[in-house]
Order: sequence, then C-alpha cells, then structure tokens
Amino acid sequence: MKLTIERAALLKTLAHVQSVVERRNTIPILSNVLMDAGKGALALTATDMDLTIVDTVTAEVATAGATTAPAHTLYDIVRKLPEGAQVEIGTSDDGAQLTVKAGRSVFTLATLPKEDFPTMGVVDLPHDFRLASPDLRNLIDRTRFAISTEETRYYLNGIYVHAGKTDGVPCLRAVATDGHRLARFEMPLPDGASDVPGVIIPRKAVAELRKLIEETEDPVSVSLSDTKVRFAFGSTVLTSKLIDGTFPDYERVIPEGNDKVIEVDCRLFAQAVDRVSTISSEKSRAVKLVIENGGITLSASSPENGTATEEVEISYSGPSVEIGFNSRYLLDIAQQIEGEAAEITLADAASPTIVRDRADPSALYVLMPMRV
Repeated sequence: MKLTIERAALLKTLAHVQSVVERRNTIPILSNVLMDAGKGALALTATDMDLTIVDTVTAEVATAGATTAPAHTLYDIVRKLPEGAQVEIGTSDDGAQLTVKAGRSVFTLATLPKEDFPTMGVVDLPHDFRLASPDLRNLIDRTRFAISTEETRYYLNGIYVHAGKTDGVPCLRAVATDGHRLARFEMPLPDGASDVPGVIIPRKAVAELRKLIEETEDPVSVSLSDTKVRFAFGSTVLTSKLIDGTFPDYERVIPEGNDKVIEVDCRLFAQAVDRVSTISSEKSRAVKLVIENGGITLSASSPENGTATEEVEISYSGPSVEIGFNSRYLLDIAQQIEGEAAEITLADAASPTIVRDRADPSALYVLMPMRV
C-alpha cells in the first residue's frame, strides 16, 4: 500500500473513526484502525464489536492495499504534523510496518494483519428512511441528557425510537428516561418509517452519531432491523447493534391530570435555580419551590453551607404548592428550552411534573419530585 493524502483531510477522517476505539482493549486488533486504499480513496474503519464507523477520504493512491495500525497513535501523529502537510503513507514489503512521512518527519508503526480485523458482514436492514441532519441533531439533543447510566437497567441506556401517533397524526417519537426524569421528542413521520419497529439506540452510538453530524448538512439515511441500525451520510457510515431489551411503557409515567399551570421566564428561572443550588448538598442537590399567586420562591439549605432563597415572578393563579426537585435535573431540562417561556404543570408535591417549551410543542419533559 502506498498513498499520499492532505493532512487536514486525513485528520478529519481519523478524528471520526478513532473515538470509537476504546483506550483499553484486551483484544489487540480492536485498538487498530483498518486502512483500505484503492481507486483514489482511503477507507478507514474502526470498531468496538458493537459499533462500527467507516469513513472514506480522497487520496492519491499509488499502490492499492490494506493494513491495520494503532488508531490513537496514528491520530496523535497526524494531529501534530504541520498544517498543510502532504502525508505519505506506505507499508513495508512484508506488511509488518506502516510508514508515515511528512516533510522531514518519519514515523514507523507496527501493524496487525487486516485478516484479523472483525467485519460486520452483510446485514439485512429492511426498514429505510431519511432524516434531515438538523432534525436528527434536534432529536438527539432534546432527549439524550435523560439517558440512564445505570448498567443494571441496561434497557434504559439509550434512546427509544419508534413510530407513534399524536392526536391521530403519525409521528416519529424519541424517548429517554433514567427513572428520575423523562424526555420525549416528536417530529413528523418520515416517508418509509411507518412500520419501523421500536428500537433502543445505545448511548455510545448516540454520542458518536451526534459528533459526526455536527458539521454536516447532508440528509442522513437511516436503515434498521430488530438488532442493528445504520446511519449513512456524506462519506461516513455508522453501524451499531441495538439494545436487546424492552423499553418500559413510558406513557404511564406521563401524568394527565396536572391542573396547576405555571408560566415562567425560563432563563431567569434557570439562573435562580443555579444560584440557589450552590448551597444544596452535593449528594441531594435539592431545591424547594414554594409556588404562590404571581411568584415562586426557591430555597436550598444544608448543614455545612447554610441557606439560600430567591424569588422569581411567574404567571400563576391557584392554591399554594410546595415541591422539591433535584436542581441538576431541573437545569438539564431548562437548557433544552429555547423559547423564552417554560410551562410547568403539576398536581401536588408527590406527583410527576411536566415541563414544556411554550414556543415548541414537539418536546415534553417529565420530572419526578423529591422530598426536601
């Protein structure tokens, strides 16, 4: 294998694939990236056995061929090369070493046989639809903060995506919950997605996908089966196993009888929560809300730090209510609201509370209260 490639192009592609590679691997080949050169392009592949990324970049290929090299080391080398450098990459005659040259710099890396690199194989993904990249970014951003990190409840370690209906209108729905808060996002059902099965996309796949689509404006082609999902856009293809589990019936968690409706300036409210929670203990992060006509009083206290209170104006007329929340969870939800006003609907101090963006009905957030 012998090729020449522009440093910036190689760096961007390596950045895409190397983040999938775990820093510690018991299987040496999984620390490597597969490099396959041919027909004016270099394809780079990285996998952790659950998630695979393939990214293709234009290159001047003198001799076609394939090998594998340490992903993180190769990325660090290319990152430290001077901007604008032309990078020459080649393998030794016996294929045991990879040489990277740029200007006066020469690096020699040990390789592993390409035959050892695991392949996903041909997978049948019967369901296929397209999403605009801004819509997919929105879907991920509105829900992923609520993904559970508890490994014992593995079926909550991802975003549940399925076709649903709202007021009889078909929609694509994404839901994430960790048992303390729930995020639900809806968008019009794309063509071809009417019969998609409900699938749970793992947390790591969600994080990698979000990084990959940060800059692209290309539509994203989504293909899935009951066990795998593939996202393809531009020169990049990400394939992931799905979480094999049953997502809980989240509809039962969303309360319907909340009759106390509060409207508040979201930015002012979030800033007040942030300030008051400085006092709350690191363990509970509890903030108490006393809601009365026209105003809300936030307070926090801890034996070590003292007490804090702050008042915020609200639009509310109804009986007085006292309720407590985890301030971190409140702030996470507040950050998702882009409009000026947040609408909070609650029933009592022990029942789940709903938070919405007044300007955007597509997202709904449920937050469990806590005793304070």
